[in-house]
Formats: sequence, structure tokens, C-alpha cells
Amino acid sequence: MNHLILFDFDGTLADTAPDLVATANRQRAYHGLPPLPDPALRPHASQGARGLLKAALGLEPQADTYEAARRRFLDDYAQIMLEQACLFAGIAELLDELEQHHLAWGIVTNKSEALARPIARHLGIEARSLVTVGGDTTPHIKPHPEPLLHAARQARIEPTRCIYIGDDERDVQAGKAAGMATVAAAYGYGTQNDPTRWQADAIAQTPDELWPIIRQWATKGAA
Repeated sequence: MNHLILFDFDGTLADTAPDLVATANRQRAYHGLPPLPDPALRPHASQGARGLLKAALGLEPQADTYEAARRRFLDDYAQIMLEQACLFAGIAELLDELEQHHLAWGIVTNKSEALARPIARHLGIEARSLVTVGGDTTPHIKPHPEPLLHAARQARIEPTRCIYIGDDERDVQAGKAAGMATVAAAYGYGTQNDPTRWQADAIAQTPDELWPIIRQWATKGAA
């Protein structure tokens, strides 16, 4: 095993936004507010409870009521997180392609393991992932490089032989800080901030564009 392909989860492998948006709107309902349309909330899905509470309620982490609201958001989300979650079109085929070429892959997400693993299991990919690192696996979350470095250590692969794919600028920042090649998934949630400015090594506009990028990187050898 010479290479490791690492993926962000929400907005990169899995389309989890519908359940996250529904959870955000449930928080609005608690306050007697009408639901917001999907386009108003979906771009914040990669930022989890923090981003969605800000978008839905204007609530910032420094607010006195934030922590209680965050816990209620996560409790509500855990109840419905399997209802609409699915792999993005083309991702199942991509993972098959990687495995057919004996390329190991894993997941590094800021979502807690208690949330990420059941969704991955529901989608039929948890057992296939060589390593799954959540936001609570290490003391740090992205854009800190430690979750990515932890994944590389678990897989016993040098970071320079890893590539990280994510839909948020902090994914690229974390990958670069870890010494990995990086790909911006421009089809995901975080791309309201122009991905061309993230300085990723490559940009995939659709999941179908990922395999040619990965194949070229692996063929050259991660350097």
C-alpha cells in the first residue's frame, strides 16, 4: 500500500445537507420562526452546528445560550440524520474504482465519530474505510493538521503519500499544513467561498472528475 486517499465527509463523500437543514429549521421553530429555504442554509452544512446555528438564528459561539443550543441541535440531528443522507452521485463508483486499483482510502471529518460512523455505516462505506477520524478523535479539528496526520499514522502511510479531498477552504488548509496533496471538491457546500482562491493542487467540479485527478497523482507518485 503506497498511497492513501483521504476524504472529508459532509459535502465531499456524503450529501448530508437535507437532514442538517431540517435540524436547523427545527431550531427556528422552537423560537416561533418560519423555516428558511434550502439555499439559505445548505451552504453552511460543512460548518455543522456552529455554521447552521449562525445561519438559522444568528447565534455565535460566544453567546451565553450557544452551548445549550448546540447540544439541542446535535440531539435533534441524531434523531433524523439517517433519513435523507446519501452519497453524492458518482462517489460509489469512485470508491469502487479506488478499491479495484488497490488504493486505500479513509475519512477525516470535523463531525464527531458518534455521528459520522453511523451515517457511514448506513451508507455502506464505514467498513470499507481504512481509517475514520472524527472531530473528537484528536484534541484538534481542521484546519489544524493533526486529524490528517493521525489518519496517516493509523494507516502507516507518510503524509507526503496522502491526498486530501474536501469541500471547504479549511480542508485545503489542513491538507497543506499536513504536507499532503489537496483537492477542492467544488461540488460541495463550502464553495460559496471561491475554491480557485484556496490554492489547492487541483479542483474537481463534480465527483466524476476526482478519479482522473487521483489517478494522475498516484501515477506520478506522491512527492
